[in-house]
Amino acid sequence: MTSPHQHKTYLITGGAGFIGSHLCRTLLNQGARMINIDNYNDFYDPALKEHNVKPFLTNPDQFIDKRVDIQDIEGLSEVFQQWGPHIDQVIHLAARAGVRPSLKEPRLYLETNVTGTLNLLELMRTHQIPKMVFASSSSVYGSRTNPPFREDEDISKPISPYAATKVMGENLLYTYSHLYQINVVALRFFTVYGPGQRPDLAIHKFTRMIEQGKSIPVFGDGSSQRDYTYIEDILQGVLGAMDYTQKQFDIFNLGESQPVRLMKLIALLEEALGKKALLDYHPMQPGDVPLTCADISKAQQFLGYNPVTPITQGLHQFVDWYRHQAPQSLLTP
Repeated sequence: MTSPHQHKTYLITGGAGFIGSHLCRTLLNQGARMINIDNYNDFYDPALKEHNVKPFLTNPDQFIDKRVDIQDIEGLSEVFQQWGPHIDQVIHLAARAGVRPSLKEPRLYLETNVTGTLNLLELMRTHQIPKMVFASSSSVYGSRTNPPFREDEDISKPISPYAATKVMGENLLYTYSHLYQINVVALRFFTVYGPGQRPDLAIHKFTRMIEQGKSIPVFGDGSSQRDYTYIEDILQGVLGAMDYTQKQFDIFNLGESQPVRLMKLIALLEEALGKKALLDYHPMQPGDVPLTCADISKAQQFLGYNPVTPITQGLHQFVDWYRHQAPQSLLTP
C-alpha cells in the first residue's frame, strides 16, 4: 500500500535526537525526504545523536543533514531559501529539554524554545509552508493531582522554566495559525522512552547506574507517578498528527494513560536487568510534578492513536538496546 508520505519533503528539527531519529527512520522507510535541522549540542553525549543518524547518511538525497541551531536565524534562512518551495510540513521537535536543567539556565531555554520556534514560524510564513507539527510536553499541566489531564484544561500555571517555554510555544503557534492560516498540531508528549532514549531521562539513567553498580537517586518517597509512553506508540500519534486536517489549530495528548509509580518502575527495571538497585533518597526537587496522566480519548478519536506497549515489554526492549546496540561511550562509567 502506498504511504501518504511517499515523495513528500519534511523539514524536521531535532531529527538526530531520540524521537526525531525514530520518526526519520519511519518516514524514510515510507519514501519521504527528510531535511534535518539539528545543532548536535552537548546537552547529552553527541555521540548518541551521531549514532542515531549514521544509517541515514548513506542516502544523502533522501536525508539532508543541516547542522544549524534554531536560534540562528541566518542559518535557518539559508536552509529555507534553498528548500522552502519543496517543504510540505515542518515537524518541530528541537528544544532544550528537561525540567531541572531549565532552573539553572532559564535564559537558554527561553531563547531556544521560544525564539527558536518564532524563527521557524516567521520563515514558514515567509515561504508559505502550510503546516507544523510541534512537540509540546505534559509539563504544561503543572502540578496537578486530578488525573487524567485533558487538553482543554487551564495551563496558565507552569512550575518550571521548561514548562513555561512550552506553554509560550503553544501560544505562539496559535497566534501564527490565527494570523497567517498556518495549520498547527501541538502534541503534548508524556515521558517517552524506548531504544535510543536520552541518557538524562530516568529509565536510561537508572539502567546505566544499576548496570554499573551505582546508587540511583530517588527524589521524594518514590510515590511520584509518570505516564511512560513507548516510542513506537508515540510515532503512531505523530504520523496521525501529520495527516490530521480537521482543524487549523489543535492540541493532542500522546501518553499511555497508565501512570507508573517511581518505586514500581525501579522494581520493573531490576527485573528486566536481573540486578538489584541501590537507592539514594533525596528531597523532591523544585519544578518536579507529583503526577502525569494523559487523557488520550481525543487522540484516539481524531488521530487513530492506540498505544499498545505495556511498560514491562517496553523496558525489556530498552534494556536489550542498551546492552547490545547503544554507543560504547554511553556504557563507560
